[in-house]
Amino acid sequence: MSTQTIFFLGATGYLGSEFLILLNRRIPELHVVALLRSPTPERQSRLKEIYPNISFVEGALEDDAIIQREVAKANIVINCASSDHLASVKSTLAGLETNSQNNPGKPPLYIHVSGCGIISDNARGEPVEHVKEWSDIGLDLKQCDQTNTHLDSDIPIVEAGSRKENPVRTIIVYPAQIYGVGEGVQKTTLWLRIFLDMTKKLGFAGTWGPGANSMNNIHIKDCAMALFMVLDAALQGKAEEGPEGIYFASTMAPKLSYHDWTEIMGNYLHSKGIISQPGTRPMPNEVVEPLGHYGWSLLGGNQFSKPERLARLGWEPVETRKLSLADSFPAALDAALEA
Repeated sequence: MSTQTIFFLGATGYLGSEFLILLNRRIPELHVVALLRSPTPERQSRLKEIYPNISFVEGALEDDAIIQREVAKANIVINCASSDHLASVKSTLAGLETNSQNNPGKPPLYIHVSGCGIISDNARGEPVEHVKEWSDIGLDLKQCDQTNTHLDSDIPIVEAGSRKENPVRTIIVYPAQIYGVGEGVQKTTLWLRIFLDMTKKLGFAGTWGPGANSMNNIHIKDCAMALFMVLDAALQGKAEEGPEGIYFASTMAPKLSYHDWTEIMGNYLHSKGIISQPGTRPMPNEVVEPLGHYGWSLLGGNQFSKPERLARLGWEPVETRKLSLADSFPAALDAALEA
């Protein structure tokens, strides 16, 4: 294990840097090579504090040749960077094929972080009486609404993990609504920062449609642990992979509708004098329509997931039970505002 190398995308991100903190506590002998867009001394130093056994390659997700080269050399590839960056996924899969071809009998491992947007019901924020709850056991991505997010990247990954010639070991992790203040480089979740930016510009918090839609949630530390446990199981040859390598990283904690959590956000920001109106309301067309179906599907749909594969590994949502999504907002908003 000491000779194994992870090529890592998204090392400075919310989940990526939180995962590296955990990896350093559990398997620090793994060498990490991180793709870094701007490898300034400050950024390198921060990541070395988190994970000392790390080196850097300068590049971005658009750098096909760099990604292919590094993937072809690594034992493991982990992508926490972007679930919808198809070009980087294609580069990664090409590098994995070369890797497998050059190392017969030793297929490389690819763990990709996607999102539960694949199971959106596209309710457009409207109330739905009976929302389907999806299990990750027996899930065929081609049974999902093919207009949903992430599938363009995810289906080719599963197909690569299904082939016999130049095989690749593939696993996809699907986080639900991640929340909480992290300990890594990026302290707050992307969706919070997006909604905070919109709220500050509009002067009020809002939703896609009436905001009756909801999804499962998970604390950032539990999500990092889920990703680690999947990696650890794969290293031991105990993980389900390929068509079965689909893991929902979610919990059965109470869901919070978009209306309810944006109302908490709006009231808190109003109490601090940052916006002029409390509460929440549907956002105007000029805000939501530019994102088109992508926005409506991801932010206006229900996404009910049941993490049965993680349960098989003995994973439990320890931090989610300590701090709910609703109670996490003051600290998370303060951290986002400070950043």
